[in-house]
Amino acid sequence: MKLLLHICCGPCSLFVIDELKRRGISDITGYFFNPNIHPYDELIRRSKTAQIAADTKGISLITTLEYRLDKWKSFDGKKEDRCRICYRTRFEETARYAKENGYTHIASTLFVSPYQNHEIMQEELKNAANKYGVEVIDNCDFRDGFRDGQKQAADLGLYRQKYCGCIKSLTE
Repeated sequence: MKLLLHICCGPCSLFVIDELKRRGISDITGYFFNPNIHPYDELIRRSKTAQIAADTKGISLITTLEYRLDKWKSFDGKKEDRCRICYRTRFEETARYAKENGYTHIASTLFVSPYQNHEIMQEELKNAANKYGVEVIDNCDFRDGFRDGQKQAADLGLYRQKYCGCIKSLTE
């Protein structure tokens, strides 16, 4: 198994990487692609924490700093629909990159958060994997390790954000 792990931020990745290694998955590459994060300096801050976490856990990290404010700023639909688009955007790019670069499996650190919609994420992750011909790892639910990851982040002195990332979530 060669895993491309979508990483939303450093704090969320810490427990997930530990758990994946406990499961015997050793070939893990992190992939930071989060064009929804606003403002731009927040995107940079989160990418830096992702790099620190990857270095701490001994995995490589590929970072794509793409910023798509207009897409999220102009969205007027329901929160659930906005989140679905956000998950789809990130997971499809992760699956595309995985397929084009020889990875066999994908997963996301978003699955550690008790604040995300796991049902929609699971659906979108599977759809992205099917679209690009890669596999999803078994059991992506990492919520039981959320507090562990947060403690590790605090111990490392990592910045921990207070909102999911998009411009709309700043006011919710």
